[in-house]
Amino acid sequence: MVLGNRKQGNEKVDGRGIAKRWAILTLAGVLWVGPVAGTGALIPLNGWISAPIASAASGSTVKLGEEIITSGATLMKYRFKGSKGTALADIVRVDLQNPYVKLDVMTGKNGQFTTRQSTGGMAKETGAVAGVNGDYFNTSSEGAPIGGQVSKGVLMSTPSDLTGMYAFAVTKDGSPMVEQFTFEGTVKAGDGSTFPLAGMNKASYSPETSGSSYSHSNAMYIYTSAWKAIERPKNSSTTPTEVLVQNGVVTQISNNATLNITVPQDGYILRTHGKAADYVKAHLTVGETVETSYHLRVKSTGSEVDPSNLQMMIGGHTILVNDGQKTSFSRSTTSIGGTRARTALGYSRDKRYAYVIAVEKNGNSVGVSLSELQTLMKDIGVWKGMNLDGGGSTTMVTRDLGDTTAGLTFNTEYGTEQRSVVNGVGVYTSAPKGTLKGFTIKGNKTLLIGQTGSYSFKGYDTYYNPFDTSNVQVTWKSSNPSVVSVSGGVVKGAKPGTATLTASSGSASATTKVTVLGADEISSLTAGSGTGSLTAGAKIEVPVTAKTKDGQGVSISSDALKWEFIGFKGSVKDNQLTVNTVDAGVKTGYAIGRYDGFSAVVFLSAGGASTNNWENFENVSYPVDFTSNVEGVTGTAAVVQGDGDHANSKVLELNYDMTNGSGKMYAYAQLNGTTGKTLEQAATSISIDVRGDKSLNWLRAELEDAQGKTAYIDLAKVIDWNGWKTINADMSGLNISYPAKLKRLYVVNVAEGQDERAKTGNIAFDNISFNTPGTVGTEGLKKGTAQMAIGQKSMTVNGTLTTIDAAPMTRNGSTYVPIKYVLDAFGGQAKWNAGDQRITIMRGGVLMDLTVGKKEVVLNGKRQSTDVAPIVLGGRTLVPLRLVSEQLGMTVKWEQETKTITLQS
Repeated sequence: MVLGNRKQGNEKVDGRGIAKRWAILTLAGVLWVGPVAGTGALIPLNGWISAPIASAASGSTVKLGEEIITSGATLMKYRFKGSKGTALADIVRVDLQNPYVKLDVMTGKNGQFTTRQSTGGMAKETGAVAGVNGDYFNTSSEGAPIGGQVSKGVLMSTPSDLTGMYAFAVTKDGSPMVEQFTFEGTVKAGDGSTFPLAGMNKASYSPETSGSSYSHSNAMYIYTSAWKAIERPKNSSTTPTEVLVQNGVVTQISNNATLNITVPQDGYILRTHGKAADYVKAHLTVGETVETSYHLRVKSTGSEVDPSNLQMMIGGHTILVNDGQKTSFSRSTTSIGGTRARTALGYSRDKRYAYVIAVEKNGNSVGVSLSELQTLMKDIGVWKGMNLDGGGSTTMVTRDLGDTTAGLTFNTEYGTEQRSVVNGVGVYTSAPKGTLKGFTIKGNKTLLIGQTGSYSFKGYDTYYNPFDTSNVQVTWKSSNPSVVSVSGGVVKGAKPGTATLTASSGSASATTKVTVLGADEISSLTAGSGTGSLTAGAKIEVPVTAKTKDGQGVSISSDALKWEFIGFKGSVKDNQLTVNTVDAGVKTGYAIGRYDGFSAVVFLSAGGASTNNWENFENVSYPVDFTSNVEGVTGTAAVVQGDGDHANSKVLELNYDMTNGSGKMYAYAQLNGTTGKTLEQAATSISIDVRGDKSLNWLRAELEDAQGKTAYIDLAKVIDWNGWKTINADMSGLNISYPAKLKRLYVVNVAEGQDERAKTGNIAFDNISFNTPGTVGTEGLKKGTAQMAIGQKSMTVNGTLTTIDAAPMTRNGSTYVPIKYVLDAFGGQAKWNAGDQRITIMRGGVLMDLTVGKKEVVLNGKRQSTDVAPIVLGGRTLVPLRLVSEQLGMTVKWEQETKTITLQS
């Protein structure tokens, strides 16, 4: 259901500033210091429970583990195999029979509509120990739910006149319901006359069964102090007559006008139009009494429900599961289709458990379709359940054992940014203070060599709520100090391996395992920009960043790496590389920093190593145009005077309006017509200043290479900021030939989830630079042609025959050569490390590590898989010819008949 353009909230997550990742959560160790107490299903746990691992009958849903949040509430993690890949689901199971835990609805800021707040913000404000985002809402209106809402036993919003919209409710005796509800209400004047109420605290919308195109036409609505905005509502297409009622008495009436006040705590406002306004004029006067009465009705049974008998109720969308099986959707799901993050609610067959469900879509999870969500819910034991607002709204917060507040459970579709929404479902505990039950150890599960991590312990009581341990003295110890050293709770990785970290207090102790990652766990290692000047006295910033195979980025002190300098003498200290002296005649220098053998490289050149200010838009001599792929998308692209940090320079500004477009929409700033601006040298990365508009759209650049091939650069998957910031994007994997042309900078609004992103916006670009280490050292590289033949210990270089001590050979369809002679012919050098069986090849702006027997290379700090591995034969290392030569900028030709290899550079 398309609900309009959703606006992105600017509220960040809890004070920790990052989403909790499952790998980190598994760290928690537990220290038992007392017997089990309290009520509800209390699970003895040692961190996340992983045994037994439950697999559903369908085979697509696997339980990964669980952890208690509070007495009666447990966080469970599932893996689901869907059509697009693996998804992760986080489910808070709430025991509705536990007297210390309950569900309720969180609302905006200060419990009011029209305010909006992130799920994390609402949980923090209300003290929830867990929560998810809630009902659908029209994102272009004030911020009120589409469905009905009961919070703290009070009716705050009524169901809208829309077909197939379900709600989840829990009665005060703890019985859950998933039903369609309608609203019935009446206003009774002092003279005994009555008029029907159409609803409570509703934004304007288009009814589906009443026959009216406008919800507030010829109708009477009641607005309470839960509605903060003065306008009730906006965009109603009607002029109201409003009545203020305080303590059951009419105190003000405004004919054909709004009352310019907010609703007071001791009263409500009747908002009327047409026939309802006529009723007011005929029957209501200031000073007379007026009464209201209303109730909800279950559509399927016709039974009446007094809102005061409900503990909570929240509206949703379609039903998903009924009687433990997937069921037909109750309304169209076209606008909420696709594979997305999802939020849902349901309950078990015996009605004991409520399930608060969130499916992730982020770097670890692909999300699910609605049909897949149905399967997941059925597999985990939902008897009846419905869909809540999903996509970019999907957010879950949970409180870790020992913590006092709930934090983001997983990254949202927008990273750690949480959208502002109208309401959410909160989990609350009322358990009394118990005795100390145990400790949890908090900290990193993995460390890199030289990386430090702070570890702490936190206590929890017999109801699994935080327990103050500030006066408890704890001693820390590592089981293997050569792997992990410990000092005052600060842990430092020393070498690859695993150690057990123990926190002790008296006779009690808690443990957790800490793994120090070796080179095998690293996928890339970068040092600063990777380039610098080969000049005595030059100082180059080289902060080191590692990316692990599971995608985590970790900063490492450059001092923790072992550095080697080739072509110059230098030093590295405090993340700064200093060139002391340059060797005579050297044009290219290499600073190689190794982490457990894995290399990061900084290329230094006597000439320039980057195209700084490739374009700063100060003197643009070519045309800049706006264009789009969709006729309905309009906008402008022009060089204008900048603003903010760029007020003293010219910038390229892109304005776009996609309101009248559909499908996947692009807004291009096109450089130099269809030609583009030429980039002569091979580039490994781009740096560009971008003024964001927080539209949540996708930001890209388009290149065309020398062969006419198009390549795309992801500058930002999500424009989630306002104002200027510098973006750096990798280009090393584009595999394009140069000279290339930068043709377009543009915004993309994909079709899926389009109602969550702004369709209008304004961004700007400035100071485009390219890092071009591929040109480093070209002065010393040789050009020419060389030929070798399989089995022959000779080669011809530019017509001159040379003897070599190892002949090229073939094995399993691959050709191997002694790399030394290739480098002698075309320039470059190789170094052999016998201990690690590693050969390091350097040529120009390329540094490649190959290891004997390993089908992978580390190319300029990035691990890449290969089909072949180096071999040792007769004491000489032979390397796969095509792999090495093509990476070093040479072309290879093979003549099958003569078994001849021709190399050209």
